[in-house]
This record gives sequence, structure tokens and C-alpha cells, in this order.
Amino acid sequence: MFKIKDQNFEIKEVKHEEPLDNITDHILERPDVVNAKVYRLRSGFVKHSVYITLGYITQNGRNRPIEIFINSKDLTKNAEYAVLTRLISAIFRKSANPVFILEELSSIHDPNGGYHKDGKYIHSFYSEIADVIERFFREIGCMNEESEEETSIALEVSKVLNPEPEIKTQTNSEYFICPDCNQKSVKMENGCLTCINPECGYSKCDH
Repeated sequence: MFKIKDQNFEIKEVKHEEPLDNITDHILERPDVVNAKVYRLRSGFVKHSVYITLGYITQNGRNRPIEIFINSKDLTKNAEYAVLTRLISAIFRKSANPVFILEELSSIHDPNGGYHKDGKYIHSFYSEIADVIERFFREIGCMNEESEEETSIALEVSKVLNPEPEIKTQTNSEYFICPDCNQKSVKMENGCLTCINPECGYSKCDH
């Protein structure tokens, strides 16, 4: 007890209790067994099919992603896939709401241009990864209405800032970089990306 100006003050230990809503929902340790979904991606930006494995756990009564693995028999892409795997997995584990990764990946544009697939213009390999992750998020139910609205708005803004190139003809005569010969000689023929370089003969439908 202290006496200051005829008033008594009692010193008490005060503990600051942080509201539960403000506690970051991190994944501190990977369980030995996790659920997973595997998706096959056939992209016009790479030679071989890419297999994307997305793992998830149930935490606090809801599903949440925990890791991603990207694999292909194209060994020249191993380093790039390893970087994507580590960065995205770290975001899944450290962020309570990792939906923002969709906007970040979708905003990356390939400097060599993109291609059309299923009526949609694909502007980079990374945006295709984002499409797979978004499908995964929806299937495990980790995207709430607010997250979907924010993602939709962000993607619309990205489209305005980075408009799709104008299609000059219905057959899409624009050429793309060939993953085999590295020449800008790939175009869409009969629904398949095909290299017109006679010394190459690459066709996406063969992979």
C-alpha cells in the first residue's frame, strides 16, 4: 500500500486478455496424416501435364488448407515448382484466411502472351495455378461469402487494369512460345495447341 496525497493506492497485477477474434489462427505443426485432393493441369505454358496436390486439415470445426505440391516429369521446372510449393504452403499455414493468394497469382501475366482455353483467356501459368487453388477452396468449403466477394472484386479490377488482347479472327491466329523449340510458332488448330515449326512438331494433345 502506498499513501500519496492522503489517497491509498493498491498495486494489482493486471493481465491483458486478447479477444479470441484477434488471435491469428496459425497451423503450428503439420499432422502426420492430412486429407488431400490431386488435380491434373494441362497447360499451354508447359510441355507436360502438371499434377497439383493440395492438402487440408480440419481445425476449429472448419477445413483449411495446409500445403501444396506441384509435380511434373519436366525436370527443367523443378526449381520453379519447389519455390511455388514452399511459398504457397507457408501462406496456407501462416494466414488465417489465405484466399488473397488467388488475387496475387491471377495478377501475374506471362510476357510472351497467353492463350484461350474453354472460352477463357489464360494469361499465365500462375493464373492457372490460382484457378486450381480456387476450385480446391470451394470444394473443401473454406471460402465464405465475404471472401468470394472480395476475390471477385479483385479479379474484376485486375481485368480492367490488364484487359485481354483483342482476338483478330475466330480461329485465333496469334502465335505462342513453343515449350519444345522455344519459337513463337504455336497456335490453336482443331482445338489443340500445335507448333507449326516443321523441325519440331509439338502438339499439346500428345501430352
